Amino acid sequence: MLNVVKKLFLTGALLALSFGALADQALKPFILAYKTTGDLQAAVDEAKKKVESAGFEVIGNYSPYEGAVVLAITNDALKKAAASSEFGGYAAGQRVSITKVGDEIQVSYTNPMYYANAYRIEDTSDAEAALKSLQTALGDKEAFGTGDKVLTAKDLRKYHYMFGMEYFDDPSELASYDSYEEAVAAVEKGLAEGRGGAKKVYRIDIPGKKETVFGVALTANDCSGDQYIMSRVDKAPLRSTAHLPYEILVSDGDVYALYARFRIAISWPNLPMVQSDTGATFFNIMCAPNAIEESLIKAAGGET
Repeated sequence: MLNVVKKLFLTGALLALSFGALADQALKPFILAYKTTGDLQAAVDEAKKKVESAGFEVIGNYSPYEGAVVLAITNDALKKAAASSEFGGYAAGQRVSITKVGDEIQVSYTNPMYYANAYRIEDTSDAEAALKSLQTALGDKEAFGTGDKVLTAKDLRKYHYMFGMEYFDDPSELASYDSYEEAVAAVEKGLAEGRGGAKKVYRIDIPGKKETVFGVALTANDCSGDQYIMSRVDKAPLRSTAHLPYEILVSDGDVYALYARFRIAISWPNLPMVQSDTGATFFNIMCAPNAIEESLIKAAGGET
């Protein structure tokens, strides 16, 4: 009996050490799968074939601007992870980006473990499984997106860019309806009509919950637009195109979006506020958070 107790104690201790090591591991938002050359559409088709062969469903795709294509993907593991926590729907859709930079084409994808922790998913084992599937299907040449800044799982779960700015649980409240069904219908209608310059890229219904996440392209030629924002912040050699698209989340009868000062910052946590060698700063998009919120409120049928 004593030996059994000792074995159980040692097993528990090893598991605790393992979880502690994972909590201290540095995470980055994006992973460069590989670089290639040639025709952009051919590279898109190749990437799509690879993720579908690995069991992912391509639920939407769009080109936010010339030379860039984003594939929105999901699978049962990602949906299960999303269902495990409140407002977990934001993590249900991951993205693969194909971006032409000069003569090369970069194929990258979002890191499910990074966003699972940023979005406070309770059980990250399914997100880890999704990451391993992507690594096998596409490759894992280099993780990037935080520069010299080190962010662990623990850091991401309490992340905000700076004092006074929003956390994950400080979302934009876009609209409220009497039921989940009414809320979903209102968002579908708003996106179909392109209200606020917002158009649907994908929809994922979270299993076992009255929760749906929409991927949203922001097409307006102003502070809220995808092209406007990316042209001012995405200037590093490795492009973070997989930041897009934005999300709208319906939970019961309420409609939310992550506030832009969180949603953008989590993709560029190392981006300086006012000065950088490349000219990429948050100061250049100071008008974006309120503009994005207003566009999404219109899309959700709320009142600005």
